[in-house]
Amino acid sequence: MGKVIKIAIIDDEPSILEMIETYLHRASGFNVSTFSNPQSAIGSIDASYDVVLLDMMMPSLSGLDVLKVLREKVPELVIVMMTAYSTLDKVLKSHREGATHYIMKPFSSMKALEEKILELVHK
Repeated sequence: MGKVIKIAIIDDEPSILEMIETYLHRASGFNVSTFSNPQSAIGSIDASYDVVLLDMMMPSLSGLDVLKVLREKVPELVIVMMTAYSTLDKVLKSHREGATHYIMKPFSSMKALEEKILELVHK
């Protein structure tokens, strides 16, 4: 049996955290950690994680700020930005800062999210 994929989800909305965590754990057996506080996420996320799902818009610290710190801390980390408020400028900025991928909320399907994670991890 292969290595279990370890995922961190950073989002200020508890319902989003719970929905994604529940689905990804049940569907694929991913090891999922959730963080509603970006500062605690930054302190906890290390090279043992494979993927971070990171909300772009949070009240205390922006997703781009978290992205910069995580990219410096763990350069090889797959970081997927999530947002309900997409503009071309935000997409381009997140890619310049090192985001691996970008997805829109609400998700078209949780299965599509799961498949994207698997694709990114196995590149």
